[in-house]
Amino acid sequence: MEAENDDNRHRAEEMKAFFQSWAGVKGLLDSGITHVPRFFIKPPEAETSPPNNASSDAASTEHLQIPVIDLDGVESDQRRGEIVDAVRDAAQTWGFFRTVNHGVPIHLMDGMLDAVRRFHEQPHELKKAWYTSNEINRKTFDYNAKVAVWRDTVSIEFPDGELNELAIPELCRNVTSEYMKHMVQLKETISELLSEALGLRRDYLASIQGMTGALMAFHYYPACPQPELTIGAFSHTDASFLTILLESDIDGLQVLHQNQWVDVPYRHGYLTVNIGDLLQIVSNDKFRSVNHRVLSGRLGPRTSAPCFFAPAAALRDKPYGPAEQLVSPENPAIYKGTSFNQYFPCFRLNGRDGRQALPHFKI
Repeated sequence: MEAENDDNRHRAEEMKAFFQSWAGVKGLLDSGITHVPRFFIKPPEAETSPPNNASSDAASTEHLQIPVIDLDGVESDQRRGEIVDAVRDAAQTWGFFRTVNHGVPIHLMDGMLDAVRRFHEQPHELKKAWYTSNEINRKTFDYNAKVAVWRDTVSIEFPDGELNELAIPELCRNVTSEYMKHMVQLKETISELLSEALGLRRDYLASIQGMTGALMAFHYYPACPQPELTIGAFSHTDASFLTILLESDIDGLQVLHQNQWVDVPYRHGYLTVNIGDLLQIVSNDKFRSVNHRVLSGRLGPRTSAPCFFAPAAALRDKPYGPAEQLVSPENPAIYKGTSFNQYFPCFRLNGRDGRQALPHFKI
């Protein structure tokens, strides 16, 4: 027991020194390491027991692919009904879907990913000012209390829903500003489709103001010399209403479906959308916020730019519960009214390594 305690203490000290260096995983690789430091090594339960003993056998999931929804013609009456049906099915069965013809220029998507890469590949002295462990500023390396993940992250928050260009690193400012304008437009379109898919009026989700704030993350997953020992992002759900993900051409994302990990292979020009925990609450479990993770790989860097939509700062004490129209004696409310400020601390404690925070808020 004493030896184990000493080992845990040394791991914690090493991890603390790593984060205080602000050099990130890329800095480790640039220093010439050939082995994964021990504070990145996955715990045994993460290696052998994915959530609910989910299978990690890729061969058994080749027939499973997340839905693809073509948004072309979304404003026409004929196409809209088909699209709403597809969104409903995807949100109920997968909690994830991909979009094409979404209105975001592909050259802008490519430019956004290039900006993420260039930010993380700047000299250390130029980018370290953007890194902090301060949760309030949300510019942080991502890690949990015990194990670091093989990823560098900087997050840019727009808590009031207004695009503040000064919050964006100058290197990425122009492309990020333009990209975020398209993200807001796409979010509004998807919000309407999700509302209709729930059988609610088109502007229902907009009216409850659950997606007025935004946070964008610049994720950078360097090549890993021992990818089997670590992970890019542990199994988790999203503490948001909605997430729209842009990712580069190196695979790694997996979604938990039918108790199996399903690969989400890269497709140029696609954007991936997933349901967040708060939307599962509002939908009264009609829509699913599902576990997903990112594997490490020998190829890299993999970059991604997820955009998380959640309540604006002024609304984070507002309770969100199941939509009244979805509750009846036959279908009682599953969740109590819960604010973002109530939910997020619980999520930080219980939303990692395959655990879920949602059950803590059931009636």
